[in-house]
Amino acid sequence: METQIQVRKPKAMAFILMLGAFLGLFGETALNMALTNIMDEFTIKPATAQWLTTGYLLTLGILVPITALIMKWFTTRQLVISGIVISLAGAILAALSINFPMLLAGRIVQAVGTGLILPIMLTVVLLIFPIQKRGVVMGIVGLVITTAPAVGPTLSGVIISTLGWPFIFWISAVLYVFLVIGAIMVISNVSENTKPKIDILSILLSTIGFGGIIYAFSTMAEESITATIVWAPLLAGIVALILFGVRQFKMEEPMINLRVFKYPMFTLGTFMMFLSILVILSTAILLPLYLKDVLLLSAAAAGLMLLPGNAVNLILSPIVGTLFDKWGARYFVMIGSVFVILGNIMFVTVISSTTPVWQIVVAFMILFVGLTMVTMPSQTNAMNELPRHMYADGSAAMNTLNQVAGATGTAIAMTIFTMGQNGHMTDFPGASEGEVLAAGVKFAFYFITAIAVLGFISSFFTKNSTNPNVKSSKKKASEQVKVG
Repeated sequence: METQIQVRKPKAMAFILMLGAFLGLFGETALNMALTNIMDEFTIKPATAQWLTTGYLLTLGILVPITALIMKWFTTRQLVISGIVISLAGAILAALSINFPMLLAGRIVQAVGTGLILPIMLTVVLLIFPIQKRGVVMGIVGLVITTAPAVGPTLSGVIISTLGWPFIFWISAVLYVFLVIGAIMVISNVSENTKPKIDILSILLSTIGFGGIIYAFSTMAEESITATIVWAPLLAGIVALILFGVRQFKMEEPMINLRVFKYPMFTLGTFMMFLSILVILSTAILLPLYLKDVLLLSAAAAGLMLLPGNAVNLILSPIVGTLFDKWGARYFVMIGSVFVILGNIMFVTVISSTTPVWQIVVAFMILFVGLTMVTMPSQTNAMNELPRHMYADGSAAMNTLNQVAGATGTAIAMTIFTMGQNGHMTDFPGASEGEVLAAGVKFAFYFITAIAVLGFISSFFTKNSTNPNVKSSKKKASEQVKVG
């Protein structure tokens, strides 16, 4: 069997990395509940306030692919401690904000720290645990990736109602302090520092490519696609990514080894993760809006209504992880995709200006039963197909596309939400504000349902990966037996 890299405290090391990633991903959606409060306090428009989320995603989208290169230059210990310290600095800067630019700067600094921690977490846990325990460990990783952005509105809603939005950052800062101390005590070096040549052109093309696409989709929520501010960065981003891809295949030591996409199950698993994150972050921005502005719940109450769905994820993730080691990914992904569709169909069916809250709670729970069964098996199955030396490249590619999915999903969901509102006002000029908002949210869930259907169709192509590292070690063992 594949031998993992021996470290002193693998469980403690994994805990530090996962909590650091959780806090970073929690930050993606934590301010969704606070946007109206921040808009009032700093006297800014919704389009400006939205940059608190967009800027965070944009920074992650730019930095995460570069992290694959950074990991070959610096030790695991240096990068993890630096990532947590940078996140701490960003949280403190945001908590002390006296104006919007200062708050946005704090968010971007925090995103830089998260951009370092996130790819490292996935790479390290694959290296320090044996493959027969990988399902359980990746179940917890999947829990971090899906729960953190989903639970953001829940926790932040309670914090905003009781303490105020700056305490979202103060609480994060306190946890980051403990993480720094923990990281100094337990993080060991597991990466190989080959120090490849830094290709400035690759970094530039990657930055323009991912940055342009995320910026364009984020701007699309407020502007038409025909606006120069949308189509110009989108076109520049697409061209830059094509050039980036061509360049990577020609380089002996690429910034990101795109040959990871030659492995079919890695490509499919990454695509399934892309769709899942798109659904999670679209829902994470629409439901708080619906619960607060249509059903008129407080921020705390709206957040608590999403808690049962997050609890389902919390309970189910380790169970799915354990069973994954026995059954593999195929059936989990297929069955989970059905639940994702059912949850979205229920949203489309029941959402109105007078919907009983329990129906939204049940739909959200059904949705997360499905997402829990899709995300972890897809991610683990994808990474399992890669040779060990490609883990960092696979992690960077997958996490980058997850950030693109987050920005894309949020932007498209808000664009379709606005279209739904405008269409309803045209058809029903006398409709109340609550009815118009509900119609917009319902219309956006048609888009999310279509994404769920695409995921269901894709799930039929899932095959259980056989880890190449295990195959090669078994082959060597059999050859040794023959020689003997």
